[in-house]
Amino acid sequence: MTPPAADLVITRCTVLTHDDQETIGFAEDASILVRNGIVEAVVSGAEAGGVPARERIDAHGQIALPGLINCHTHAPMAALRGVAEDLPTDAWFNDVVWPVESNLTARDVELGARLACAEMIRAGVTCFADHYFAMDAVAAVVEECGIRAHLGEAFLSSQGPAGRERSLEFALEHRGRAGGRITTTLAPHAPYTVDDADLAATARLAHEHGLPVHLHAAENRDQTTTSLQRHGVTPIEVLRRTGLLGTDVLIAHGTGILDDDLPALRDAGGRVAVATAPRGYLKFGWPTTTPVRALREIGVPVGLATDGAASNNSLDVWESMALTALVQKSTTGDPRWLTARQALHHATLQSARAVGLGDTIGSIAPGRRADIVLVDLSGPHTQPVHDLAATLVHSARSSDVRTTIVDGRVLMRDRELLTLDVPSVVRELGERLPALLDRGHGRRIQEYDT
Repeated sequence: MTPPAADLVITRCTVLTHDDQETIGFAEDASILVRNGIVEAVVSGAEAGGVPARERIDAHGQIALPGLINCHTHAPMAALRGVAEDLPTDAWFNDVVWPVESNLTARDVELGARLACAEMIRAGVTCFADHYFAMDAVAAVVEECGIRAHLGEAFLSSQGPAGRERSLEFALEHRGRAGGRITTTLAPHAPYTVDDADLAATARLAHEHGLPVHLHAAENRDQTTTSLQRHGVTPIEVLRRTGLLGTDVLIAHGTGILDDDLPALRDAGGRVAVATAPRGYLKFGWPTTTPVRALREIGVPVGLATDGAASNNSLDVWESMALTALVQKSTTGDPRWLTARQALHHATLQSARAVGLGDTIGSIAPGRRADIVLVDLSGPHTQPVHDLAATLVHSARSSDVRTTIVDGRVLMRDRELLTLDVPSVVRELGERLPALLDRGHGRRIQEYDT
């Protein structure tokens, strides 16, 4: 009897796998069967030959990886790439970014999100966690272009109760949209822009509505020092005493996390994760980085991120993976940490857990959503391959991604984007930039004084 047709069969590739101990491995000459947006099986090439399929991709010589996840970004800020360069953090915010953001319209946000999604899909990112304003526009782009996203409407206490209420409204309205590809979160900006009362109210809303929380905290060591001087507690302690560590919370950056903060994170009542975006820390000249090793030792997953393109200039998680491994070797003084296989684990399962999707994505295995990227290692910069994990982390580039698939749908095939029109976005964005970049009004959305 002929077996029922699969929606998609990817043949003759090497598949990144995770065993029962979550150790990274590679299955050679394998094929992936996808039905209803889910990985049905990973089988040998011979077994796949007799399976009928509506669509087949011959991936001979390519590596199939779980789609990369950008665990913390501000996608619409792709429109601000390069406008605030070579500045310390306070000047970056106060003199450029927050004055410019006071000009943002929903159309600006939409165009920035379109550009960002195109960049991420081309770089093998299949899911991103976004924290920004006018997020209805971002959700519409996600629904249209086929990527997966974990979205939160950012708010600050300076907006009054309406900001927090709008964040909740967005989360409830868009949760589960786009056929389940959109998950949502409450999104207070940070402990230095959201007061304790609003943070505590956010924790209560998170419990009441079953929502996670995504915010910046202990972004850098200066923020931690200032919090100690002004309030006698670290930003992580603020999260603990306001109840946010009792929710499922994703903390962006955490380069200011101290050793004294680790017990609070370890003993948190909710699922705590941290997103690290090392390129931005290097660019701002911050003296510390995310303490990945210490967080791993207490069981806190660390996902990979880029932050927004206004600070990072790039949404390339591939680069974040390599930089995380290199920066960790440098800061710990130990070339054995992070290994290439550990870096791949952070890029896959740990990143999936960070955004609350650890049971859904992050590995290519039966029952997981079919978020898959195919990588071509035939270029001279990746040959010869002596250690496949090391080649993927330290030699491959995002431009080596040939095909990007989300929920079994091909969003990019052989480097051709299928769901977004980049030239039209670039043209319209260029026309809108003079109004967007005007700082003559003297406004800014907030004051950075940490």
